[in-house]
Amino acid sequence: MNERLFGTSITDIIKKRISVRTYMDRPLTPELKEKIRKFFPVLTGPFGGNLRFDLLESNILKESNLTLGTYGVIRGASTYLVAVIEKGSRDLEDFGYLLEKMILFATSLGLGTCWLGGTFKKSEFGKAIKQKNQEVLPCITPIGYPNSKKSLIDSAMRFTAGSKNRKEWNQLFFSGNFDQQLSKAEAGKYLIPLEMVRLAPSASNKQPWRIIKDNNKNHFFLKHTKGYSKFMAYDLQRVDMGIAMCHFELTAQEQGIKGKWEISDPGSISKPLDTDYVVSWVEEV
Repeated sequence: MNERLFGTSITDIIKKRISVRTYMDRPLTPELKEKIRKFFPVLTGPFGGNLRFDLLESNILKESNLTLGTYGVIRGASTYLVAVIEKGSRDLEDFGYLLEKMILFATSLGLGTCWLGGTFKKSEFGKAIKQKNQEVLPCITPIGYPNSKKSLIDSAMRFTAGSKNRKEWNQLFFSGNFDQQLSKAEAGKYLIPLEMVRLAPSASNKQPWRIIKDNNKNHFFLKHTKGYSKFMAYDLQRVDMGIAMCHFELTAQEQGIKGKWEISDPGSISKPLDTDYVVSWVEEV
């Protein structure tokens, strides 16, 4: 399904996607912008949230006295993919799920992106997309042609983020409860969807998702990093959960696994400290 959707294997796209902070200073072609807009005519997340987005050209907005600033983190970008979502109980999870789907599609087109949660001028981007009172704008991404010449801040952030130093499989995935680690052999057909979750981007590379495989269900939990959300305008780890859901679902579909998202809290499972249940992927059998 997704090979037809994205033009190539979703696992290849996920493995190819990296955070790009240095861009060639040229706008997207009209053809590419049209492809992105046509690919996402309607955007509704698994929890029912509706996302609205636009592709904003920074040079055009300067004429309106708006400066799309990223505090020097992004260099050379002339276009930004800016999205807002209606406020709701699971708005940030829906936001992460939907924007990551757009980022993966951009990757399939050969474009670079970079999740930005705390290093951009929210008020300016909010004005640019005409953000309404009932909408939230937790993150944005530049979108454009990667520049092979990395800036110093790009190289430094790539080193400190440690995106290659991801958590091991046995720290993230469990069998039946949090006391029993899930082996790769036991994961069976969910091996690749779970591995694609492990490769998902997350704020400060904290990888807050924890998944318990329970027969035909995969329960998703959020392991909060203590004090982390206090430094951000939004709880970006909830956005991370939406990103993980996107990776899992797209990969499961590509593997021919049919299922759907349900709120099916396994209340009998004892949870570690600072860990909350989010959602379950229930396989259709």
